[in-house]
Amino acid sequence: MKIAAIVARILLGLLFTLMGAFGFVLVSGLVPVPPPPPGLATTFTEVFFQSRWVLFVDAIQLISGVLLLANRYVVLAIVMLGAVLFNILVFHITMNPQGLPLPLVALALWIVLALRYRSYLMPLFVAKAVPDEAARAGG
Repeated sequence: MKIAAIVARILLGLLFTLMGAFGFVLVSGLVPVPPPPPGLATTFTEVFFQSRWVLFVDAIQLISGVLLLANRYVVLAIVMLGAVLFNILVFHITMNPQGLPLPLVALALWIVLALRYRSYLMPLFVAKAVPDEAARAGG
């Protein structure tokens, strides 16, 4: 499992570093924008790029990918990529199913990595968290 997690971390890091950087290159106009996917996905993609929302998402992808490649703050990167990956999957499931294979591969890599770091992620699943001040005061 350790080797699988290392491979998953590196592949996921490469994927999101490259995709995050590529998004900035697309917005800059240095390369031609590929044709938009058909249907409702076209409208979504146009709004995503014209509003510059893509820059925020690409920044999260780029930062998370670099963190994974550097093997630093891996759990933070897993959490950030979980949100991004969820949105990518929802986009492809609802508007562009033909583009679903790559996000499914990314999801599989993410699951392998999340399972390796599950002991660090489990504290996120607390039903009723106690603020630090109350914990120190005993109540």
